[in-house]
Amino acid sequence: MQRTRWGGIADSRFRGSGFFRVAEDDGVFWFVDPDGGRFLSKGVNTVCFEHDHIRNTRRAPYADACREKYGRLDIWRAATADRLAGWKFNTLGCWSDELVGIAGSSPLAVAPTIELGQTFKFHRRDEIFPDVFDPEFARHIRESAIDKCTARRNQKNLLGTFIDNELYWSPDWRGADELLTLFLNLPAFRPGRIAAISRLQEHYREFSQFNAVWRTSARSWEELGRIGRIEAPFFRMPPGGANDALEAKANLANPQRAAFSADCDVFVAVAAEKYFELCVSAIKAVDPNHLVIGSRFGYQPYLSVIAAAGRHLDVISFNCYGFDASPVIDAYTSTGKPCLISEFSFRGDDSGLPNTHGAGPRVATQTERARCFEHYVSAALRKPTVVGYHWFEFADQPAEGRFDGENSNFGTVSIKDEAYQELTEAMTRINTEAERIHAEAREPRD
Repeated sequence: MQRTRWGGIADSRFRGSGFFRVAEDDGVFWFVDPDGGRFLSKGVNTVCFEHDHIRNTRRAPYADACREKYGRLDIWRAATADRLAGWKFNTLGCWSDELVGIAGSSPLAVAPTIELGQTFKFHRRDEIFPDVFDPEFARHIRESAIDKCTARRNQKNLLGTFIDNELYWSPDWRGADELLTLFLNLPAFRPGRIAAISRLQEHYREFSQFNAVWRTSARSWEELGRIGRIEAPFFRMPPGGANDALEAKANLANPQRAAFSADCDVFVAVAAEKYFELCVSAIKAVDPNHLVIGSRFGYQPYLSVIAAAGRHLDVISFNCYGFDASPVIDAYTSTGKPCLISEFSFRGDDSGLPNTHGAGPRVATQTERARCFEHYVSAALRKPTVVGYHWFEFADQPAEGRFDGENSNFGTVSIKDEAYQELTEAMTRINTEAERIHAEAREPRD
């Protein structure tokens, strides 16, 4: 089949606009490349020369190996670009050296994250989620978008912009806090705390009604705004899958728990709406030519967060470490928007790496690793909303551990820049067949 220079299928189903966009054809979603090709984003994250310094040192074993092998950075870039294209990848995912995208014989799309919310979160050290109710947040988002997106507005190989990576929306592996309790425990008189208390006041006519559910030590709304830590009266499981049914059953059995859950759900819906509205509008004001492709959900959030994302984003992106992403993909179908798997991987225990720190499944051999890739991607492509998948990551992590201690066999290549043959052969095979598999995807009809 004939392909465009970007790797899309050149079959005249779509017209090129000069930039990447999304479209639907007979119930199946696609990216459309700048030349009108029917495009799926097949990407690899962290394609970079200075890959993963050993924790608390300046040593970067992968870079050391590549200096010896290639001599110069530009030679590595060209070789790596052609290597990825040879494996039928067409996109550089997050944290990649974007110059690799123009170094090879054919262009590669780029998909950077500009960390709008995260940079405000890090500016306010007491937060693990940005205070979207702070007037300074809106100013920060506008200025950051101008700074990070202006130069990209006419960039042809920009697939789209990720807003952030793995913000904390709900209970997950990082903790049991609700977004509401996090905001209630901001310092007194912070905008987010005031907003959280105001939402509760709107719902409960009397403070005593609120306290019958929350059981705080405060005796009035005013005192609630001044006291120290507010403990959640109940804890909820991470959303998604069987947990949702268990939560519903628990709430039916306890009206106070149901009221607490409703309070949390209402607040996270308001926060999500504000976050996505502010971030997407700020990016689009500076760069109307490109897609906003999500905030890379690290874990399936509450349905209200998914709904808010769907109202504002062009593409929903999520990271999914598991053997099959199908249930997670299904959770996002209600938005009516296409989905991009922005991070997934499998680790082989025969690689010689510890694999003691890092996300996702461990398997015994590289043969199993290749089979897992084939099963995962093939199943995802049979979902009509999926428009791409980005593997984590290009090169293995150092055995001694990177900045956060991760020491796993995530790479398409080893720390010595040697390709994992079985894995990359499976990648090449599935990447080549991806459009055919996806074209056959259909939602079941009634």
